[in-house]
Amino acid sequence: MRISAHMVCSAVRDDIVFGVFPPGARLTEELLARRYGVSRVPVREALRTLESEGFVVSRRHAGACVARPTEQEAADLLDIRALLEPLGTARAARRRTEAQLRVLRGLVRLGLQRAESGRLSDLRALEDWYHETLARASGSPSLASLLTQLRRKITWVYAAEPPLRAVAVWREHGAVVDAVARGDAERARALASEHVERSVAVRREQRPVAARDSRRKGPVRRTKHGVNTPCENP
Repeated sequence: MRISAHMVCSAVRDDIVFGVFPPGARLTEELLARRYGVSRVPVREALRTLESEGFVVSRRHAGACVARPTEQEAADLLDIRALLEPLGTARAARRRTEAQLRVLRGLVRLGLQRAESGRLSDLRALEDWYHETLARASGSPSLASLLTQLRRKITWVYAAEPPLRAVAVWREHGAVVDAVARGDAERARALASEHVERSVAVRREQRPVAARDSRRKGPVRRTKHGVNTPCENP
């Protein structure tokens, strides 16, 4: 089966978000082609897409590298989330389908079960699924795409959110879904705003990963897929 540039882009993006390629790491076409079992052509296209999304930068004499967002850029992501997520939730209350509502309710049940039983390792995937479904329920593909990309970037920049409030978080999600089910856009917006404020407060206590590592000049590292060297500062 031919692997498309879109699939390669998703794979590289996931590896960046989850720290396989840390901020500043060089991304050579040869290394990535070998890692994903593809030619350099889809890799090249994928890197261009990731550069347009802000995950990758290209530097003269260094090639493509994982971007290093500044602390201000990281803080801006949280501010943007605080504006966009309540908007998307309010629209979902007006536009969601019954199928989307069933998925959201099912995810809330699963999330609460996992949180209450201490199975925290399952929650990241459920969180992603919940937020992507809620974003799609807004009925606006452009807004849903922005929200999904924003969430990926926040996960990347700040790493995993400490699971200090896992049960409370899923109860908050449940309250949001109840408001969406009733078609109460203003209540859904208010609940989403409160949830984002609490989540953002936790994030602001974390120093962004890229900022923590910005002064670390790591040595050349050899992985099973090739040599991964850090990019030099511009």
